[in-house]
Amino acid sequence: MKTRIISKLALSMLVALSFNAIAQENPWMVRVRATNLNWDNGQTGAAQTLNVNAKNQTIPEVDITYFFNKNIAAELVLSYPQRVEVKAGQASLGTVTALPPTLLAQYHFTQFGPLKPYVGAGINYTRFRSRELNNGSDFYSVEKSSIGYAAQIGADYMLTKNWGINLDVKYIQIKTDVLSAGVSAGTLDLSPIATSVGVTYKF
Repeated sequence: MKTRIISKLALSMLVALSFNAIAQENPWMVRVRATNLNWDNGQTGAAQTLNVNAKNQTIPEVDITYFFNKNIAAELVLSYPQRVEVKAGQASLGTVTALPPTLLAQYHFTQFGPLKPYVGAGINYTRFRSRELNNGSDFYSVEKSSIGYAAQIGADYMLTKNWGINLDVKYIQIKTDVLSAGVSAGTLDLSPIATSVGVTYKF
């Protein structure tokens, strides 16, 4: 009888300690990345005639991930406002400033040891500032903002419990009307493929 009671107490303590260890595991992860934006540059209307396009660029990126459990997480992708050069053919029209935060829901696969692949989907909100563009005697601008979907695939390779390296690819839908005297002159579909490499830190 005593042996059975002791066994039950030991089992209860083990279960309690296991739940406590899970509860104490920090749910936060941070990544710092270098991200190359390869713009789609799809065009309609006068934007197509003028060949309005954005110049590809590499930007710094920081993202913050919160794990609800070992598989399900939410990621907020951040960067400081970026200057995007807009061209008509090869002639520069000037630059616009874009702030493109993206929020994604993710599923993380945990059965591959230190390799942690994941997929994600979510929404992007891009805010454009300094929107005035100049094409000789003609002046253009772009809309104030864009809302679109985002999709993601990537992987972390954990070198230690806390530190790892990250490779990530996202498709981000960004579209904006090109305006001439406040009237639409067509649409510029930026929608970049964002390819990133960076460092992961799991708290």
